[in-house]
Amino acid sequence: MSNATIEKLRGMHLSGFVEALVDQQESASTYSDMSFEDRLSFLVDAEFLKRKNTRISLALKNANIQKGACLENINFLVDRNLKKNLIAELSNCNWLGKAQNIIITGATGVGKSYLSGALAEKACRLEFKALHIKVNELIRQIMLAQAEGNYPRLVSKFSKIHLLVIDEWLRNPLSAKDAKEILDLVDERYGKLSTVFCSQLPVKNWHESIQDPTAADAIMDRIIHNAHRIELQGDSLRKNNTIKNKE
Repeated sequence: MSNATIEKLRGMHLSGFVEALVDQQESASTYSDMSFEDRLSFLVDAEFLKRKNTRISLALKNANIQKGACLENINFLVDRNLKKNLIAELSNCNWLGKAQNIIITGATGVGKSYLSGALAEKACRLEFKALHIKVNELIRQIMLAQAEGNYPRLVSKFSKIHLLVIDEWLRNPLSAKDAKEILDLVDERYGKLSTVFCSQLPVKNWHESIQDPTAADAIMDRIIHNAHRIELQGDSLRKNNTIKNKE
């Protein structure tokens, strides 16, 4: 294969194809018994796999999840009401295809952010787009976009995120104004996209922490209606020396 041809392939951004082609040239004896169609198929598969891995890497980078979070490293040895069968069920991400939500509650340090990050990491590996964001930052971005006239662009951005993880949900009471913005967001995602809510506050106390009762009714209805609930219990994992380097 001439250098000119290889450069043309690189110019078409077929780097996976080129790498596999060079490998075939350098290991000719390994591929000598393969038909032209099989060798071509091998090259196409290499390009396809590289593009897929690039998409996954980019999705993971953009997801803003906790470093090292993954479902395979979840620790079930410590009793915190985390059920293996539920995690196994959620790991296939079928709930994303059904636009279902997840609610994760529990005290500080019990593993809410790690678990939500692990779910987002698995979603990215299955080529869904995910984003982890704290609720105060989410509200700040909404307000800033409205002030700068970029709100439609922000709405478009969130409409492309299959899994939105909202952390520190209701850590502070939600003002009537902020409740309206959150309602618009959850209403836009309802029935179409999935959201994970991580909160220290038990679900039974959510309504009273949203200062507009009407908005609270609507938000609660859209969040809870189709949600899987994970109610973590126990002491902070950060104090537990038996689970170093693992969630």
